[in-house]
Amino acid sequence: MSLAKEFKEFAMRGNVVDMAVGIIIGGAFGKIVSSLVADVLMPPIGYLIGGVKFTDLKFVMNPGVLDPTNTIKSDPVTINYGNFLQVTFDFIIIAFAIFMMVKIMNSMKKKEIAASPAPPPADVALLTEIRDLLKKK
Repeated sequence: MSLAKEFKEFAMRGNVVDMAVGIIIGGAFGKIVSSLVADVLMPPIGYLIGGVKFTDLKFVMNPGVLDPTNTIKSDPVTINYGNFLQVTFDFIIIAFAIFMMVKIMNSMKKKEIAASPAPPPADVALLTEIRDLLKKK
């Protein structure tokens, strides 16, 4: 089997295509939720705690050095914990949103399973068929 044919069979399997679609939709969903957090939720929270913008929070270890002509000789050394907080909030909200989506999908699946009764076992089906044939005679 040629390498191209083998790759085509691999790429066209249902699971691989489903996974690719899920990854693409997940990436777009992540951007939407990140925007929700950064642009809608965090500004009011920052306002409530005194006008703080989380991505601006940092601990300055070394302020940096400017020469007399205001040219930067060395960059400041900072620990940007505000950005870490922002990313943590993004993660928590994205994880909760995905949890809720999975929960809704599972409940829909349970309703679907409950709506369609399971077929009887093979031996019960055979006995039912024999009974029906004996009734006809």
